[in-house]
Amino acid sequence: MKTLFWSLGLLVCAWPAWASETAAAGVNLTTTVYGIVALVLFVGAYTLVIFEEKIHLRKSKPVLLAAGIIWILVALAYAAIGDTHTPHTAILGNLTEYAELFLFLLSAMTYINALEERNAFRALRSWLVNKGFTLRTVFWLTGLLAFIISPIADNLTTALLMGAVAMAVGGNNRAFVVVACINIVVGANAGGAFSPFGDITTLMVWQKGKVAFVEFFAIFFPSLLNWLIPAFIMSFTVPKEKPSVSDAAVSMKFGAKRIMFLFLLTIITAVSFHNFLGLPPATGMMLGLGYLSLFSYYLKIIEHRSHSTGGPLDALGHGPQDEKAPDSFNFFRKISRAEWDTLLFFYGVILCVGGLGQFGYLAAVSNVFYNGLGHTPANILVGILSAIVDNIPVMFAVLTMDPHMSHGQWLLVTLTAGVGGSLLSIGSAAGVALMGSARGIYTFGAHLKWTWAVALGYAASIFAHLMINARYFH
Repeated sequence: MKTLFWSLGLLVCAWPAWASETAAAGVNLTTTVYGIVALVLFVGAYTLVIFEEKIHLRKSKPVLLAAGIIWILVALAYAAIGDTHTPHTAILGNLTEYAELFLFLLSAMTYINALEERNAFRALRSWLVNKGFTLRTVFWLTGLLAFIISPIADNLTTALLMGAVAMAVGGNNRAFVVVACINIVVGANAGGAFSPFGDITTLMVWQKGKVAFVEFFAIFFPSLLNWLIPAFIMSFTVPKEKPSVSDAAVSMKFGAKRIMFLFLLTIITAVSFHNFLGLPPATGMMLGLGYLSLFSYYLKIIEHRSHSTGGPLDALGHGPQDEKAPDSFNFFRKISRAEWDTLLFFYGVILCVGGLGQFGYLAAVSNVFYNGLGHTPANILVGILSAIVDNIPVMFAVLTMDPHMSHGQWLLVTLTAGVGGSLLSIGSAAGVALMGSARGIYTFGAHLKWTWAVALGYAASIFAHLMINARYFH
């Protein structure tokens, strides 16, 4: 319901200042029945997304439905004024943006799935659990690793991995598991904020060309402060006792290290495509997916030789027992295990927000936020909103509004949208995922008790950015 109240609040505040994207042509569709129905539909769909954990309705389903209906309303609204060209052009632009995001994420998710299948993450977890560290050491290590890993992997995968370590070590110590999970969520979100690969929002900002690849690292220290301050405060509640360790050890499967190298090479390829060739990073990521596809062929041959009884291989490297082999690596199976709910959710969000932009709502909100409040307060508020509403539609809305801002302000909104979700457990994918993993222990209320400490880190990161990166604000 909070999403509903926020959205209706913005609607009421912005009503006198409505200025649609077609205002230049003298067209305002925000007060039409089509426009109002589209807004209510989006708010209703996103309210269902907020309650995903309660009603067990996958988040992609309501926004997919809303996206289709909203664009029907857009087409009807423009047809009523004799314009059938604008909706077609606009939706093609939205589809292009989604295609770039989809292909980029599909490649990254496939690599993560491949590393997971090769036991890379389980081996790291086993090593940490079996080292015999104290609870306080595990608290700091899991938070630090969340901060370090999330710039390369996504914050969701990072949070689940480190959360599993914290729960395995903490056992029945509920107090430790709670603060460790909060620390991991904050670390994962903060680590993802200073890297184009660390979060969907940073990826969108980079692909839009608002911030160059190397410029993201200007917010490294503010992001670090965002994690360190609440971690330091919470660490005093963690005892130095040593939990019992397990003798079980997990080792990585054949090819895991080479897949890590190929993933790094894929990232370099994507950056090179963008920086040196002027091509979308997604095309570089898909070339990197080609690296993995060829390596998977090599893996299948090697593993076939290990498990087959000597039957002949066909042209694709398949043997009589290839698919039954316990260690068989199947490239297309890794692609099929991508987070399709998430990928379809992004489609729905992008088209929903794009449709509302055609009615003029985004221009109106931009006028209230950026012209009324000013750039810095507006960008700080964006981060707070991202703790209530998912940061992806919030950031996509900002990019669609495209306010005229300095590089410093674009870095600021990248920072706040990335780390603002840590203020509440429902504010980021990392938090929602850990609430599912540590069900009944790490809860919304448990996180809320430490929101004040997270907010101190949020404020400190903004202040640090304004001071350290003052040169970007000119």
